[in-house]
Amino acid sequence: MASRTSPNQRTAVADALHSAAIHLLRGVRKEDERTGVGPARLSALSVLVFAGPMRLTELARVEQVKPPTMTKVVAGLEAAGLVRRRADAEDARAVRLEATARGAKLLQEGRRRRVERLASALQALAFDELDLLARAAAIVERVSATI
Repeated sequence: MASRTSPNQRTAVADALHSAAIHLLRGVRKEDERTGVGPARLSALSVLVFAGPMRLTELARVEQVKPPTMTKVVAGLEAAGLVRRRADAEDARAVRLEATARGAKLLQEGRRRRVERLASALQALAFDELDLLARAAAIVERVSATI
């Protein structure tokens, strides 16, 4: 299907979405301070909780950092008891990282607090605005899958 929008219109919407996403994430991340775990570690833990066990090199690729950087991040998560290493069933020489039950619980509680913070902010919206935002969120998810 041919686009009926102009490049300028798409750029303006992309700029507005980029800014809104940053502000939204910054706002809900205020809840993360209560975990005592830094943003880089929480991000890596989130990948392991939601994507499942993986090798350190794969985690580094997903998080868009170099393996030595991820090694430091993982060391902190291991020291806190949030992540553990397991032998890789496919390659005895390799290990996979996985979230511990404690790590999964910490992340899920943090996510719940973030969602509650956002839901509280949404109370100020009228029904039609909330409905529009729900439809927009689905569109944003669809666009995110193509990036």
